[in-house]
Amino acid sequence: MADIQRSMTRAFGAVNNRLYRWSKGRLMGRMRGVPVLLLTVPGRNSGVEHTTAVSYFEDGEGFVVTGSAGGALSEPQWFKNLRHAGQAVIEVGPKQLNVTVTIAGPQEHKILWDKLIAVAPSFAKYPTKAKREIPMAILTPTPSSASRLP
Repeated sequence: MADIQRSMTRAFGAVNNRLYRWSKGRLMGRMRGVPVLLLTVPGRNSGVEHTTAVSYFEDGEGFVVTGSAGGALSEPQWFKNLRHAGQAVIEVGPKQLNVTVTIAGPQEHKILWDKLIAVAPSFAKYPTKAKREIPMAILTPTPSSASRLP
C-alpha cells in the first residue's frame, strides 16, 4: 500500500511540475495563498536531480523555503537533499535561477519565521504538530545565474 501511495504522490508531483512549467507558474503557482517555486536539487545519496514544488517568500534578494512537510514528524527529503547540496536550481514563474543554499541559524530563523507567519499564518501550528524545529533555508541567486531547465 505504501508503494502505491508513493507512486501516486510522485505522479501528482510530476503533473504539478509540468503544469507549473507549461503555464510559467500561473497554474500551480500558489498553495493556500502562498507562492510556490520549483526546486531542483540532487539527491544526497544518488546524485539524481529531483524537482519539488515548495512554498516560499522573498526576503531581500533571497527566496526563503521551509521544511515543514505540513507539520510532519520528520524533515522532508527535499530539505535533507537541500542541506547536503549547497546549491540548487529554482524556477519562479518563468525565471530559472541557480542559487546557493544557506540554512538559517537560530537568530536568523526567528526573524524569518516571524516573516513567514505574517504571510502564511497556517504555518504557526507546524512546530507543535511536528515536535521539531521547522528548518528554513535562504536560496540566493548566484551572480551568473544562467537559466537552465533541470
